[in-house]
Amino acid sequence: MNYFKTFLLMVLMGALFLGIGYIVGGEGGMAIALVLAVLFNFGMWFYSDKLVLSMYKAQEVDERSHPNYYNMVKMLAANAEIPMPKVYIVPSDVPNAFATGRDPNHAAVAATSGILRILSHEELEGVMAHELTHVKNRDSLIMTIAASVTTAIMFLTRFALWFGRGRDNPLGLIGLLLMVILAPIAAILIKSAISRTREYAADRGGAEISGKPQALASALAKISGINQNIKDNPLADNTTAHLWIASPLSGGGIMNLFSTHPPTEERIKRLMEM
Repeated sequence: MNYFKTFLLMVLMGALFLGIGYIVGGEGGMAIALVLAVLFNFGMWFYSDKLVLSMYKAQEVDERSHPNYYNMVKMLAANAEIPMPKVYIVPSDVPNAFATGRDPNHAAVAATSGILRILSHEELEGVMAHELTHVKNRDSLIMTIAASVTTAIMFLTRFALWFGRGRDNPLGLIGLLLMVILAPIAAILIKSAISRTREYAADRGGAEISGKPQALASALAKISGINQNIKDNPLADNTTAHLWIASPLSGGGIMNLFSTHPPTEERIKRLMEM
């Protein structure tokens, strides 16, 4: 079901891009915006592992330095039938974890020192299995495609401001201005919804790989509870928030529509139903 929802959202995003592209810049403007967006976002995707690991000062570990953590990931990767990723620790007391890399052969998983300290062995297994599911499902590529189309839509709306088609524009001036304002918001909403479907899929996959849905649910409750009480979260960055197993950004109400993660309560409910 999560894969079907992801597919529908990607189709909707593509339709939004095609419609806006034709109205704003015709076929030429649409092509330019898409090429620029793809070059930018796929460049970020190709070097994503190096960028984010450097950003958080992650330190690579091995079987000698952290045998329990490393061998856990090794066992789970075998269960998931994917190559062994590189394993890192982020020096932060804030409990969280993420996966990165352009494909399963160039992947890395990272856990903060805080999460290694507060979670039980079974809870940590659930978390790392969740991250390995992201690797197996190539979610980094899916989100890069979604980000590329979102960026292209933003480029197109900028084109509309700079090189608007004036009287040739079928929407008229007021319609064009409304589109410039609303189209990027719609694209971000769709991209966030895609991210949430991938999180649900990673929860399910992580529970299946580890065989311990209740342990993953318990880990999510612990991580979310601690994160909610941190005022200045050092992991809170809009560009990387979607990577973490629990969003480091605070929000509520209407802002949940823009969240890259589903509500923790709903994630726990679905895991317990397994």
